[in-house]
Amino acid sequence: MARKTKTVDLDRDNDIAPGIVAKTKKRLVVAAGRSHQELAAEVAAGLGTQLVPTEYRTFASGEILTRFEVSIRGCDFFLVQSFGPPVNEWLMETLIMLDAAKRASAKRITVVAPYYPYSRQDKKGRGREPISARLVADLLRTAGADRVMSVDLHAAQIQGFFDGPVDHLFAKPVLLEYFRDTLSAADRAKLTVVSPDTGRVRVADTWSDSLGAPLAIIHKRRDPNVANQVTVNEIVGEVKGRVCLLVDDMIDTGGTIVKAAEALKASGAERVIVAATHAIFSDPAAQRLRSDAIDEVVVTDTVPVPEEKRFPGLTILPIAPLLARAIREVFEDGSVTSMFDGAA
Repeated sequence: MARKTKTVDLDRDNDIAPGIVAKTKKRLVVAAGRSHQELAAEVAAGLGTQLVPTEYRTFASGEILTRFEVSIRGCDFFLVQSFGPPVNEWLMETLIMLDAAKRASAKRITVVAPYYPYSRQDKKGRGREPISARLVADLLRTAGADRVMSVDLHAAQIQGFFDGPVDHLFAKPVLLEYFRDTLSAADRAKLTVVSPDTGRVRVADTWSDSLGAPLAIIHKRRDPNVANQVTVNEIVGEVKGRVCLLVDDMIDTGGTIVKAAEALKASGAERVIVAATHAIFSDPAAQRLRSDAIDEVVVTDTVPVPEEKRFPGLTILPIAPLLARAIREVFEDGSVTSMFDGAA
């Protein structure tokens, strides 16, 4: 027995997917996989359109079937699919939807992946390891994607894995606006931006410039043979009596962030606020982030955060307006870079 779900708003009069028609007669169509349909609907609403009605089936064997219920021939097709758990199911669904769109004669196909899957496997750390981020890029391209749009890639070099265009968006403006609105003048005067490891120093440095705050760095050592185990070694920079803003691209199990926060509090930090783009929150992240060492966690909704993984002190900011604006720039042949003042 197959499980069957579908979106709504079928235009039965014209049997054509709802969309925006530009002066050039181009037609923008937004579709969604099942991973984060709430976000996809918000993106479509931000563009003044609706999601293309789609049939989804998962058969008893686990095989997936998708079918667009209206014509998408000749359209500028944007498929919104994030890659929280179960990542492999959503990846397979994306590939099948891309194949369906290609065979339905969509003119240009863009995958909007707010969180890019396998992004941490972007290079070989040891012999005989895969470069899975490159493999995902190849799969998307082969399945029919002409373009990829994503937010805060774990490593910028992932853009080089694609033969076609990549729109690398940044959540920093969304997060910065929140902190500028909520931090008091006293907190801003004592603010220090903290990089949780040396790999995120460049990102933290841009935050430091934007906020006019000093930078501190946490040096950590990770056991390459043990996943999700981190040892904090030392803090470079002054954090005593400061309001520390820890910035990172994602929170998975929360081990790195919690150890960093504990080290900051042990060094005399007054408050520790965590800012991250992708709230993966694999178990036991939700429990760990309730730590007394963390005063607030601020993330975006690039991946869905179920109720059971939410907790007091968690703030989730909407990413849909940023995605909608970027999609409109691509559709109208505008500049995505201009959204970020020409810089990250």
